[in-house]
Amino acid sequence: MKATLFKEVSYSLSKLIEDIDVGEIGLPDIQRPFVWTKAKVRDLFDSMYNGFPVGYLLFWGNAGVNGARQIGTGGKQAVPRLLIVDGQQRLTSLYAVLKGLPVIDDDYAATRINIAFRPRDRHFAVPDAAVERDPEYIADISQLWVGPVSRNRFVRQFLERLGDSRELTEAEEDDLTEAIDRLYDLQSYPFTALELSSTIDEEKVAEVFVRINSKGVALNQADFILTLMSVWWDDGRAQLEEFSRTARQPSTAGPSSFNHFIQPDPDQMLRAAVGLGFRRGQLRAVYSLLRGRDLDTGRVDVEQRDAQFALLQTAQAYALDLTNWHEFLKVLVRAGFRSEGMISSQNAVLYAYVLYLVGKRDFAVPIETLREIVARWFFMAALTGRYSSSPESQIESDLARLRGAVVTEDFVRTLDGVVDDTLTADYWQITLPNALATSAARSPSLFAYYAALNLLDARVLLSRMRVSELLDPAVRSKRAALERHHLFPRAYLRRIGVESLAQVNQIANFAFVEWPKNTAIADDAPATYWPAFAASFDAEELERMRFWHALPKGWHNLRYDMFLDVRRRLIAEVVRAGFERLKEPSMTSPGLIER
Repeated sequence: MKATLFKEVSYSLSKLIEDIDVGEIGLPDIQRPFVWTKAKVRDLFDSMYNGFPVGYLLFWGNAGVNGARQIGTGGKQAVPRLLIVDGQQRLTSLYAVLKGLPVIDDDYAATRINIAFRPRDRHFAVPDAAVERDPEYIADISQLWVGPVSRNRFVRQFLERLGDSRELTEAEEDDLTEAIDRLYDLQSYPFTALELSSTIDEEKVAEVFVRINSKGVALNQADFILTLMSVWWDDGRAQLEEFSRTARQPSTAGPSSFNHFIQPDPDQMLRAAVGLGFRRGQLRAVYSLLRGRDLDTGRVDVEQRDAQFALLQTAQAYALDLTNWHEFLKVLVRAGFRSEGMISSQNAVLYAYVLYLVGKRDFAVPIETLREIVARWFFMAALTGRYSSSPESQIESDLARLRGAVVTEDFVRTLDGVVDDTLTADYWQITLPNALATSAARSPSLFAYYAALNLLDARVLLSRMRVSELLDPAVRSKRAALERHHLFPRAYLRRIGVESLAQVNQIANFAFVEWPKNTAIADDAPATYWPAFAASFDAEELERMRFWHALPKGWHNLRYDMFLDVRRRLIAEVVRAGFERLKEPSMTSPGLIER
């Protein structure tokens, strides 16, 4: 019989809490975003109270901790013997409630998990205003374990408050006391933990996790690296989380990572640091290096681990530098993108940032030159969905292209070469028009068209306002200043027998208009509304408008299917013209294409 990968160990809840407190068990999640709802925590306590099993815990032995301490200063000094692989949310819930500590929510704000208990019928609840006023409830069960008074005094005070509202019999007081004592004794609730050997690798740990927890979220290499950081460099993980937290809300107290493009999670910024520090996109090899594990012998080398963490520390500091971050965000603006609403792939943003950092730090590319190069790269990557499938493998391949590069010119030549090889004549004339044959509201090709309109300084259809002016993410109102208008209105298409939403909502049937115009056009046929509105503009303005909005001559009289086919090809030409602006920044006009 093959040796098992684990041993089974029994814990009481109080022992788990104690081991977390002294650092035997690593529970970083008490300061990490907590994803369980309070209702789920309530149900956990209800199950435990009623004696139901609440699942296994899965721990992984941490090799090489003998007397070890964390890297850096200001962090925890003890290195945990066991790492939590499965059960983090359960343990975080229990630890936070029994210790009366706040957790961090999805917006990185501190919040308490208050659970209420009604001893009369042993009912648990998430407290609201009514529950908090009801003397039948213990409004916050944390007070039973960490409150200012002893358990016996707590019970007496509860009975006194309840007695002030209604008469209690002696038998009822005994019953209520027993119910509260049973709640207090949950600290003795038994848990079974499976402790995986420290000798097995992360791939096997992930496989075990999936096999025993098929409903959970599969672990990835970023999860393992973040766990390692919790053990060996907790300050580093905290820095990633602080960066993510400040990216979610405007700062009123100085510089922050907040922006209108992306609200990165810690694992995403970790990938940026790893890409810069190790020139790797796939994290598996980096994880092994950070463990200090010799790939041949399997033994842990402390010096190797410290050296690799030093590389990560340096790269992460550079990636989280706010000057670098905000200079990079100018790249997105230069590429014609204005807000998160135009970003179809966060990977494209993050990996463009990796290349920006590599170009700035390792190849000393001047900032203005770097901005132009990476703007072209990002436009290409966003347009083609470069990082939509197997993103780690793709950025690994892209970074590998730079291994032979030495000087600034090598970096520039490599990136521009990939862009040129991707955006060929066939791409513009065949691939892109075909990609536009969709009704998807968040199509990469559609957002690239919007970006091209910004780059071409285009005006809104039937307006003298610029598209870029009305796409300003800082301006918010009850109704969007700019709306997507059906050039062939839905009701009109229904009247002529076109009812499929996949046809009605084709990308090629939409154009940007200001909302008053959208309202005024209503359900009129193009042949009716276009001549009336077009009369307000001179011939030159109309010609530019037709170019920007990819409208063929006489479009309002075309058959709908023919209109869609022609307009897709014209949109592709506009996207190409916008991209050419990035290749030739000195251009001052888009030129007009005969239609």
